[in-house]
Amino acid sequence: MKRITLSVLLFALLLAACTPQATATPAPAATLQPATLQPSSLTITDALGRAVTLPALPRRIVIAGKGLFMIADAAYLFPEASERIVGLGNAGQGTSNFISLIDPDFAGKVILESNAGAEQIAALQPDLVILKSYLAETTGAPIEALGIPVIYVDFETPEQYARDLEIFGKVFGNEARAAEVAAYYQERMDAIQQTAGAAEKPRTLLLYYNNKDGNVAFNVPPMGWIQTRMVQMAGGDPVWADAALGNGWTQVALEQIAAWDADVILIVAYNANSSDVAAGLEADPNWQALRAVQENRLYAFPADLYSWDQPDPRWILGLTWLAGRLHPDLFAHLDPVAEARNFYASLYGLDAAFFDQNILPTFKGDLP
Repeated sequence: MKRITLSVLLFALLLAACTPQATATPAPAATLQPATLQPSSLTITDALGRAVTLPALPRRIVIAGKGLFMIADAAYLFPEASERIVGLGNAGQGTSNFISLIDPDFAGKVILESNAGAEQIAALQPDLVILKSYLAETTGAPIEALGIPVIYVDFETPEQYARDLEIFGKVFGNEARAAEVAAYYQERMDAIQQTAGAAEKPRTLLLYYNNKDGNVAFNVPPMGWIQTRMVQMAGGDPVWADAALGNGWTQVALEQIAAWDADVILIVAYNANSSDVAAGLEADPNWQALRAVQENRLYAFPADLYSWDQPDPRWILGLTWLAGRLHPDLFAHLDPVAEARNFYASLYGLDAAFFDQNILPTFKGDLP
């Protein structure tokens, strides 16, 4: 009898050991510490063709260098930018600063000098620095020497825009947003080029007006710059194509401007109101001799906080407006203000009230 009882007891213990206990509390996963839960690394090919490997999505991003508002405005096409950008240079042009209007955390950002060096940037403890590619040797190399990853972008031409948006999509971990924004640009470019492509191309002259230190100068852009590309995509023939052009803006005299005898003249101004500049030229007897002025085809290139001719996200607005000016019969339906409303709503998520209060009052140039 004792043997049977003992056997039954042993069998019961064995059964209990093999049966899952529904009320048991899981033991703590002592090995799952934060240090062992690192996200997988990612490799990004930047504008210089370099494969940059990051241990994880960057959480402390710094954008540095001169004229960075164009990069910053592109970065803020991504909703993650506000949280992850901890420092940047001056994101304004003149008295305007778009990022300060749209980033609720702007007051907490560190604003760097335009010539900030590696030590100043390193003090922000970034896990990624973003620079224009032309700064690779002067600014980027010293930063990389400190062990801080640097990714280079351009955002200068339509082709570079598509590529660099893809880079930002990986940087911010939002490749779907990059594809969405790239499609926004591509659809509009395709529509304009398909409509204007077969039309007669008016001889077009784009001039950058500069009044530095009281000395008035007019300049034309290189052929590869976005200003020239916009004229071509909008269905115009840039008359300065055969001029001896440099790597930057090339100054031209009034005699040369008259000799080109353009059908359309476009006036760009970054530190003045382009509308005021154009009005002054139309009142100038020397400029009244030009055919484009006589035919009322001298136009002030539009701007809001920034001019629409630059390789800033607003260049698509400039291209759209320009197509309407060069081919008014083909784009009679075009409403630049409505296009701008759509642009700010689609790309920055800004509602009509924000647009009416902060964007519309800053409009300059030949706009309704």
